[in-house]
Amino acid sequence: MKNNRRKFLRISGLTGFGLAGSGLLPVASLASERVSKEQLDATQKFAGKKHRQQFNMSGFAAPKLEKVRIGFIGLGNRGPAAVVRMSKIAGVEIKALCDLRPEMALKAKEKIKDTPHDPVIYSGHPEEWKKLCEREDIDLVYIATPWELHTPMALYAMENGKHAAVEVPAAITIEECWDLVETSERTRQHCMMLENTCYDFFELMTLNMARQGFFGEIIHGEGAYIHDFIPGIFNKEKWNMWRFKHNASRNGNLYPTHGLGPICQAMNINRGDKMEFLVSVSSNDFMLGDGVKSLAREDSFYEQFVNLPYRGNMNVTTIKTSKGRTIMLQHDVSSPRVYSRIHLLSGTKGAAMKYPLPGRVSTGHEAWFSEEEMKDLEEKYQPEIVRRIGELAKKVGGHGGMDFLMDWRLIDCLRNGLPLDQDVYDAALWSSIFPLSEWSVANRSNSIDVPDFTGGAWEKNEPVDVTLAHGGNTEVRL
Repeated sequence: MKNNRRKFLRISGLTGFGLAGSGLLPVASLASERVSKEQLDATQKFAGKKHRQQFNMSGFAAPKLEKVRIGFIGLGNRGPAAVVRMSKIAGVEIKALCDLRPEMALKAKEKIKDTPHDPVIYSGHPEEWKKLCEREDIDLVYIATPWELHTPMALYAMENGKHAAVEVPAAITIEECWDLVETSERTRQHCMMLENTCYDFFELMTLNMARQGFFGEIIHGEGAYIHDFIPGIFNKEKWNMWRFKHNASRNGNLYPTHGLGPICQAMNINRGDKMEFLVSVSSNDFMLGDGVKSLAREDSFYEQFVNLPYRGNMNVTTIKTSKGRTIMLQHDVSSPRVYSRIHLLSGTKGAAMKYPLPGRVSTGHEAWFSEEEMKDLEEKYQPEIVRRIGELAKKVGGHGGMDFLMDWRLIDCLRNGLPLDQDVYDAALWSSIFPLSEWSVANRSNSIDVPDFTGGAWEKNEPVDVTLAHGGNTEVRL
């Protein structure tokens, strides 16, 4: 990644990234314009929607599944690794793999050739994924496709009696957020957004500490997605250049859930507190527009992207909750900064902050805990789920093990009839920051209400403790 960035910057005259290969789509289909006034008006309209809950999915435990039969849709980037991880969990049957490109589906199947799994492949047509969802021998549809496909696929899966596990963000409009909530409630099928950062080791430990009162009353939290991602944004070899299109047409916090999810869990958002409103501001673009002009001088393919309204480098969004807490989120994928999700919790008795690494804890303004004191904290507050399968998760992998912890926990809950750690209200709420922040930026950083997707149930909903790892029958095959 470092070498790629230096290449990009050299071409652009800043220090950039040259890409080989031909374009995937015609020029006209990739040209983007800023989101329309009608779309922004729709965001405000649906943000003010009042919801009468049909059935409370918070704390809902679906009937136990002795075997969890899975179909995967999307095998270009994160999908294949998820297939491999799931193949190692007892009680899982991988029944189907789907990708528009046959070669990607075949590559994913090849990765599990030495396992008991023999999935059927669906490929070659834009709607083959529907056939996968319609199968009667699938319990869970695992969706790892471009963002704009997440909600339509999750909705179709639930309508066909399947639980849906969908990559982040689960939705990209407020209307889609409501569609997920209403469909999950009506069908009583789980819709879990696969927010892996909630299962990272420091985040799990600080959640356990928060639940046990170490920080006192949580006052403030900070999260972020700061990731120098310029090569990925402009990579024309990536399918449909879908990530580029969002960065060239939408201006807000496009990827809020990585930083937000763990903060919401520690604050019991949707389960004793809720978000009230947010304000959001974006800087100007200092990198993407100039970079693509330089790329266009080297490769005519990029001429179609010159003078588009690129999103600003940095977006800062501030949220106020009903209990008076505050949350600050940042989003920057184009500046040369060290990766960070911040993950800061500040309470009446103490604080924790993960980035810059290593994660640290304090109980006063003088200093962070020493290395020895941190070891004592880790021993005392290490969650049960980490004690049980943390080392196995590290061996299987996936962002240091958090991806496997997430998958294992999902299967363990489904097999044992337990409520999921992340329900459809979390998926909708955390994803909603994307379009809500976009509206605020477009309206001179005015405030906008955050919808109550629980329909008032947040006041009585009980927290679900991911740290406990209740199930006892979900083993791991290495």
